Formats: sequence, C-alpha cells, structure tokens
Amino acid sequence: MCASGRPITLLLFCLFISATSSPVSVYTPAPPLPSQISPPSPSARIPPSPPSSPLSVSEVGCPLTLTPSSLVVRFGDPVTANCSLSRAGFIGLGWVVTLAAPEFTMDCFLVWRVERMTKWSMTPVCYAMSDQGGQCHRNLSLTVYKPPEIVSISFVNHTGPMSEGQQYTLQCEVQDVAPVENLRVTFYRGQTALGHTQSSINTDKKPVSEVFTLNITSTKEDDGVEFRCEAKLELGAEGPQPPVVGSEKLTAAVHFGPQLMCPTKLRVREGESMSCEARGNPPPSVTWFRDGEVVALPTNSSREHAGNYTVTAKSLLGQTRFTVEVEVLPGKGTTNSYNGHFLLAVLLIWTINWS
Repeated sequence: MCASGRPITLLLFCLFISATSSPVSVYTPAPPLPSQISPPSPSARIPPSPPSSPLSVSEVGCPLTLTPSSLVVRFGDPVTANCSLSRAGFIGLGWVVTLAAPEFTMDCFLVWRVERMTKWSMTPVCYAMSDQGGQCHRNLSLTVYKPPEIVSISFVNHTGPMSEGQQYTLQCEVQDVAPVENLRVTFYRGQTALGHTQSSINTDKKPVSEVFTLNITSTKEDDGVEFRCEAKLELGAEGPQPPVVGSEKLTAAVHFGPQLMCPTKLRVREGESMSCEARGNPPPSVTWFRDGEVVALPTNSSREHAGNYTVTAKSLLGQTRFTVEVEVLPGKGTTNSYNGHFLLAVLLIWTINWS
C-alpha cells in the first residue's frame, strides 16, 4: 500500500491517551440502524473513478513509470506493460484501456496484460490517485502492425514494349499492410535503387492497400532490364524489424534503333570476313552497297574487296545509313595479331636503342 502512514500514527496516539485518562471502560451500544438501510460489507471497496477531467498533476511531474515506455506489437501477439509509482502520496493505480483493463489497485505497480492484441488503434493510459484528491497519468505509446500480404509491380496504363525516350510510370501495389504511414517502398532497376516513396496522406491504423508510383524515361539500355519494388515497415530502431516483402521481377522490352556500330575505316586481312555490328529492337536487317549495287559480303576477303561501301540498317522503326572504307591488309591471320606483332617489333627496337 502506497498511502502515507501519518493518519494511522495519529489514531494510535489518540487511543493511547484515551486509555490512560479513563480507568473504567464504558460500553455504549450503537443505536439500531433503520430497517430500510443495510450496512456495507466490510470488504467492499469502491475504486476511484478514472481521470475524466483535466488532471491536477501534470504528466511531466507525474511520478509514474511505464515499462516499456512504448510498445510495437504485431496484430494477434501478446502484450505486457507495467505501470509503477516512484514516490508516496498516492493511494493507488489504474489503467484506462479498451482491452483487458486490470482492476484498480492500492499497490505501487499494476501490470496490463493482453493474451492477443485484437485492436488496431488505442492509447492505454495509466493513472494514479493522489491522497490529496488529485490525479496524474501517463499515456503508453502503442503501435500495432501487420506486414504486407502481397507486393506487385506493373506499368500504369501500358503493356508490351516501351519506346526509347518516352516517359512511363511504374506502380508498386502493396496490399493489406498496417500502419501504412510507416511503410517505405523502394523501386529497383536491376540491383540499383531508383528511389524511395512513402504514404504522405493516409494515417489509417487498420490494414489498407495502397499504390506507390515512380516515373522513368526509357532508354535502349533498359531493354531486357528487370524492374522490381520492395515494401518495408519502418517501426523505429527499438522496434521489431519485419521482413522486407518484394514483388516479382518485371522484365522490360524497349524498342529502339536501328544503330550501326562500324568504324569509318574498316581494316581486315586477306582471308578474313567483313562485318559491322547492327543494334536495335526489333533487330534490323543490314545491307551492303558498293557503287550503288547490293553486294554480298565475302567470307574470304582479298585485295579486290578493298574500297568504299555503304551500309544500311533497316527496321520497323526506321533506317540508318553509313559509309565505310574497307582496307584489306596482306597476309594471313587476324588484324589484331598483325597489330600485336607490330607493337612487339617497336618494343624490341626501343629496347635495343636503350641498351
């Protein structure tokens, strides 16, 4: 019991004075009670009412301690919190809570315990009754969470291949998550994070579904790239760390081109084939012209194949044209080996001159 002991001491002192000053004890029976009134039971005790008006003791100076000071709990899990008094002057403790509220106690501590959390939003309040008639209280910060059920990614109002240079909107739909204001969604291009987004207007504590979006401008490098998104509840450094829930991968197709990857002067050795790389989606068709006529590229080049050529690459998206000068070098082998032998000779000459 946390009440002050002064009234009990005073009562014992008065009884002692009365006993020493009156040598003879006189018993006077109490007058009979009216028949319509029944005496109260000795064990009956009416607890004080919980706080319903402005309190006389501010929460800052209230000698109540909550352990833990805040709670983050998954929906359906058990909950336990303790409220205790740190000094005398208060006659008891109580909890104001809409789920499994414990009875008011005259002790210095009171535990609130729930077997299974079944409410999404509540603010438990522990209060203390002062022996001077005032009250004080502390609120327990409580967050009830639920990880996302499903996370999916798609494009807004678009299916099929994208066109290079156009803007598109990725959307990440997160279903059945709470609280959504603590949700952080990250978009990825391959292993590269594109950006983070959070709900800025939805403060609903119950599970909801919400769509997060991100604008991108497609490039030819996006062709074949996998996009995805991840949803994570951020519940604070002291809170639990729920698992990150990710979407399936969305493989992008980008229409681009055609493009020709060809030098202005193409060097090949006798016996080698001539070619230029063409890129595009859909893949372009490549045609070689010499002196205005279509020619078939030789697989075994000779000196007579040297000269100027026009190369065209054509697809449904258009065509491109390129002029290339072909030089056929003497000897067998590859151009790379020829260049390697040349560099080796230069290095040998340089070594002899410096020795």
